[in-house]
Amino acid sequence: MSEWAALALALLLLASPAAAEPRVALLDLPFRVTQLRDAASEAALAVATAGLPQLPRKPGPLAVAWGETGAAVITLAGDTVTVIPLPLDAIEGLTAGETPKGAVPGSRRVLAGPLSAYLSGTGPDGHRTATALTLRERQPVAMSADPKPVPVATSAVSPGPGAVFAADALRPVEIAGTVNLLAVSERPEGTSLAVIGRRDGAWQVRGATPPEPGPLSLAAARPGATPAALLVRGADGRAESWSLAGGTPARQARGGAGFAAPGAALGEGEWVLAAGDRTALAYLSTDGLKERARAALPAPVGAGLAVLGSGHGAAIVVALTDGRLATVRDGDARP
Repeated sequence: MSEWAALALALLLLASPAAAEPRVALLDLPFRVTQLRDAASEAALAVATAGLPQLPRKPGPLAVAWGETGAAVITLAGDTVTVIPLPLDAIEGLTAGETPKGAVPGSRRVLAGPLSAYLSGTGPDGHRTATALTLRERQPVAMSADPKPVPVATSAVSPGPGAVFAADALRPVEIAGTVNLLAVSERPEGTSLAVIGRRDGAWQVRGATPPEPGPLSLAAARPGATPAALLVRGADGRAESWSLAGGTPARQARGGAGFAAPGAALGEGEWVLAAGDRTALAYLSTDGLKERARAALPAPVGAGLAVLGSGHGAAIVVALTDGRLATVRDGDARP
């Protein structure tokens, strides 16, 4: 290569734009947020289908936030994050059934099509754990001119001898076209991720990660062609990703330490995960869990996060401990 060619190449590399840092902005809300639900939640589904006059007839992906003095829907319309205020009593009415009778106090049921599931039964010594997973599934009925009640089949899944389910982690995920559920199982030899699905026509634990001593958090799950789960393990907050193909977890990657739940999947190629002190969000590649970027937050993550959209265009809505609501957008996405 000539000197001129080498100089031209160097100038080209210097002129190439570096990857932009994630953008963080605060949303203008007249109340302090204490609850946030993502687009897959029962609350968001109830709001989207309630026919509320404040919402567009066909709203896009939405999250729901509320506190002691107000409520709002956060939507993504094109590239714009929009806040739509709602009456607090409307949200309280629509979310009243989140914890059904018999569920572990403070836990929430999850919905996936005709299936609803919740953790039930109190663990030993009154600890906030569950001794069973209760599933209620609406059954198909023949079309008829006369209205008939929809039959519901109820099942209960045990975590296994000497085990309990952690009460703060239950997620539905689609694997090979069918709905499965993810939960954290605790037993004397350690904690593990359990995959609950149908086998031979009955709901049961289909597979689990090997139990390891120490805490375990289910940070996020990704459905689709390559279903996977993002875990945070141990007191040092080590990130791990596990493939869920076939309903049998298989470790994909071990990342670094210093992380904490919650997290989320941003399409097939990336995860987002809270830092260990929850004052930042890290973007991690699914290939090796390498950190690509980090977004510092105005305050630690509080009531959780919600993702609107997917991939580089996604907006991450974060409820902060001080009651504010922030959005985090990929630096390479349109403002």
